[in-house]
Amino acid sequence: MELGWLLWGAAVLLLLHLLMELSPAVNFALRIGFYYVLCIVCSGLTAPVCLLVNGGRTVKNMRIIKTVVKSFKYFFGLRFEVKGLENFEVEGPAIIVSNHQSILDMMGLMEVLPDGCVQVGKKELMYAGTVGLITYLGGVIFINRKSTTSAKMVMAEVAKTMIADNVKVWVYPEGTRNCTGDLLPFKKGAFHLAVQAQVPVIPVVYSSFTTFYNPKKNLFTSGKIKVEVLPPIETKGLTSDDVSDLTDRCYNIMRETLFRLSGRPGEGKDSS
Repeated sequence: MELGWLLWGAAVLLLLHLLMELSPAVNFALRIGFYYVLCIVCSGLTAPVCLLVNGGRTVKNMRIIKTVVKSFKYFFGLRFEVKGLENFEVEGPAIIVSNHQSILDMMGLMEVLPDGCVQVGKKELMYAGTVGLITYLGGVIFINRKSTTSAKMVMAEVAKTMIADNVKVWVYPEGTRNCTGDLLPFKKGAFHLAVQAQVPVIPVVYSSFTTFYNPKKNLFTSGKIKVEVLPPIETKGLTSDDVSDLTDRCYNIMRETLFRLSGRPGEGKDSS
């Protein structure tokens, strides 16, 4: 009986392997399905550890979460090439902004996340089962993107907390996932926050995922991701009148870097 089950299991695995080789759609579905399962299971296993070690919701839990998530890349054959981590070493709080491409961003985030850094995420994430639980325990700040008033109130509180607790805040200024290989226009909330708190903005850029991950083409293979942490942009002395210029400056720097890291130098300059 046991031999029969082993033979059936081997046959199923062989069939799945053949389907993955022959059908990009099957390959994509299985790999993305495994990613979801990995996130759900690991979140469920990590949550009790966070509670036992740190007692509840705190940014300190991000160290534990980071350790777990950094192992994910080995399952998918992803490699990270990181430069500029020294630029995180600013004294005091800061706003970190990065491009937002896909659900795989979590792996990139945890690859470089500095200590004492919380993320801003959409409110819906809080209700995503064990994943919502672990993000809550990690201190993620949830905002209602559909309510401008609510989002502004939360960001005002973030400014106070950032200074009081001496933490960095990670924001995706595009506001939504964008897997086109370019940047969407930036929303100004993060830059208002930086100017209000008079803290530096630290841009982080990830190379385009489109060579190995593209849902529209059922593409999900192994690949290399280049990450560059750019020098901090100071905001001391700036006022709300300077927010638009600060946003544009950051956008242009990040877009040029995105194209350079993605092997398309010059495009950012030509089209900005």
